[in-house]
Amino acid sequence: MWFRRGGRSGSVNTMGRRSSHTPEELRELILEASTELINEGGLASLSAREVARRIGYSPGTLYNVFENLDDLVLTIEGRLLDQLSAKLAQVKPSGSAHEHMLDMARVYLRFTHDHPRLWNLLFEHHLPANQNIPAWYQQKLDGLMAHVRAALAPVMPNADQDQIRRAASVLWAGVHGITSLSTADKLSTVTTDGANALVDDLVLTYMNGLSSKTGS
Repeated sequence: MWFRRGGRSGSVNTMGRRSSHTPEELRELILEASTELINEGGLASLSAREVARRIGYSPGTLYNVFENLDDLVLTIEGRLLDQLSAKLAQVKPSGSAHEHMLDMARVYLRFTHDHPRLWNLLFEHHLPANQNIPAWYQQKLDGLMAHVRAALAPVMPNADQDQIRRAASVLWAGVHGITSLSTADKLSTVTTDGANALVDDLVLTYMNGLSSKTGS
């Protein structure tokens, strides 16, 4: 996913708008236009030419701001991860650990339904085989899962960090599977039950199993 190269000159290559925006403003314009395109038609609708058309600059301008299309998409994904992390951080324990995890899973489900195409972007977009996920992106993923690990910890008092990390990954992968089928309108191929009921059942069954296993 590469922008067509327009050269990396010291000045922004624009269409009669060279002084219209600061670099920070231009970056924000590109991100907003790209996010709108993805919301409208998914990842397939994103192109440097269409983003440039919407913001009134030439396609080469985008290459001066972002290294390539992967860089742009990862930045959008990072913002989405930050938004979800902030939502999960707002879920404060108000009862048992089971209820806390239920509340978090429900917030996650609502978030994915509020941003279905953007959320699916995280799983549709693939970096080239020879390119690793940037460290800043991995930190965002780890920060997101830290909320889940913290909610699980009370029912795993004798577990080490690796055990808690694995339990959080297993549970959240299951919740994500339900939300993915639901946001893609494919849940009906598996069951007639709604996503909310399935997520509740999954979380409670898993949390009860952990409680029984640890005796908490």
